[in-house]
Amino acid sequence: MNKRAYALDALRGYAIITMVLSATVAWNSLPGWMYHAQTPPPDRAFDASLSGITWVDLVFPFFLFAMGAAFPFSIKKRFEKGDTKLRLVYEAIKRGVQLTFFAIFIQHFYPYVLSNPQDVRAWLLSILCFIILFPIFIRIPLKMPDWMRTVIKVTAYVIAIVLLLTTQYANERTFDVSFNNIIILLLANMAVFGSVIYIFTMQNLRARIGVLLILMALLLSGQVDNSWTQAIYTYTPLPWAFHFEYLQYLLIVIPGSIAGEYLMEWLKQHNDSSVESTNKWKAIVMILLTLAIIIVNLAGLYTHCTVLNLIINIPLLISGVFLLRKGTGFIKLWRELFTAGAFLVVLGLCFEPFQGGIKKDPATLSYLFLTSGLAFMALLLLNVICDYFRCVKSTRFLVMPGQNPMMAYVVGDLLIMPVINLLGIASLLVYFNENAWMGFLRGVVLTALSVLVTMFFTRIKCFWRT
Repeated sequence: MNKRAYALDALRGYAIITMVLSATVAWNSLPGWMYHAQTPPPDRAFDASLSGITWVDLVFPFFLFAMGAAFPFSIKKRFEKGDTKLRLVYEAIKRGVQLTFFAIFIQHFYPYVLSNPQDVRAWLLSILCFIILFPIFIRIPLKMPDWMRTVIKVTAYVIAIVLLLTTQYANERTFDVSFNNIIILLLANMAVFGSVIYIFTMQNLRARIGVLLILMALLLSGQVDNSWTQAIYTYTPLPWAFHFEYLQYLLIVIPGSIAGEYLMEWLKQHNDSSVESTNKWKAIVMILLTLAIIIVNLAGLYTHCTVLNLIINIPLLISGVFLLRKGTGFIKLWRELFTAGAFLVVLGLCFEPFQGGIKKDPATLSYLFLTSGLAFMALLLLNVICDYFRCVKSTRFLVMPGQNPMMAYVVGDLLIMPVINLLGIASLLVYFNENAWMGFLRGVVLTALSVLVTMFFTRIKCFWRT
C-alpha cells in the first residue's frame, strides 16, 4: 500500500484553493461571511474593532497547520536516515531564504504592479516571471551532472535578480526588498523557526509544548512598556524580513507538527485490515461531527453568539470523545486528532472574550488556538474521506494542488489572468458582477482554471520545491 497520508495533501490543497477562491470572487457584492470578518462589504475597509471569523479566516491557519504537520515527514525522516541536526538547520534556513526570495519576486511581477492600467508588457513580464520560477524551484528530471543542475538554477536566479533591478514598475515604484508577499514571507519565517524548533524537540514532545508556552508568554508580556520582554518583541535585525510578532503563528505550526507525528505513527502501523476492522458508521459519524464543529464555530463566532456557540460545542466534543474512546488503527488516529482538536477548540473559546474577541488581525490567542483546533478537525475529516474511504478520484482536485502549493498559489495571477487578457476575453468577466451568485461563480471559474493548470503540472511530475 502507498504509504502516504493523502489527507495532509488534501488539507494543504483545500487551503490553497480557498485562498485563491477568496481572492477571485466579486470584490464587494457578496454577503459579509464571504470575506474576511474584518473587511466587510461594501467598502471592504479594514476595521480592527470587528471580531468574529469566516471561512476565509481559516484559509491561512489551515495552510500553516499543514506546514507543521509535514515536519515529521520531511525533517524526522531525514534525521532517522542519518542527517545531522546541523544539516537540518542549514536546510531550514536555506528554505526560508528561498521562500523569502519567492515572496519578493512574485510581488514585483503581478501585472497590476508592473503597469497601471495593465498592458501587454505587464502581462508578458508576468508570464516570463512564471516561466523563470520553473528552473529555480523544480527538480529537473533529466539526467545530468550535479554541477549542470546548479548552473541552471544559479542562471535562473541571476536572470530573476536582473529583472527585479531593471524592470520599470507602475506609479514610479522601484525595486524594494520590503515590498513582498506577506503571506509567503510569513511562511518563510515559519519554515525557519518552526523547523528549528521541531529539529531540537522532535524527540521530546514536552519540550516542544514548553517552547509553545514560553512563546505565548513572550507574546503577551511583550506588550508591557519598558520591559525586557518588550525589548525582545520589538527587536528585529531585518525589518523587511522578520518581526517577532510573526512568531505568533508558531502557535498553529507547533500543534500541526504534533498532528503530523500522529499521522506518521499511524502510517507505520497502517494496513488493509485496519480499514476492515473499523466500523463504517463511526467513520460516517466522524465526517458529520467534525464538519458540524467547524460550521458551528464559524456561524456562532461570526454572529457573536458566543454563549450559544459554547453550549452547542460541548455536547459535540463530548460525543466525539465518547465515540472514539476505544479502538486501534484508524480509530486510534482519529481519537488522537479529535482529542487534541477538542482541547484547542475549548482553549480558543475560553480566550474568546480576551483581546476584544476573536480576530484575525491582529491575531488573538483565541484565533490562533481555535483555528488550530479546527485544523485538527479538518485533517480528521479528510483522513476519513481520503485515507479510510479512499475517495482518490473525487479528492484529486484537492490532493494534487496540495502537492504543488507554490505553483497553485501564483498560477492565477502570473499565468491565467495574463493569458486571458492577451486573448482579449478578460472583459467578459464584467458580466459576472451582475449579482452575488455571478460574483461567486467568477471566483469558482478562475479558481478552477488555477486548479486544472496545477493538476496538469503535478501529473507530469513538475513540482516547485524549496
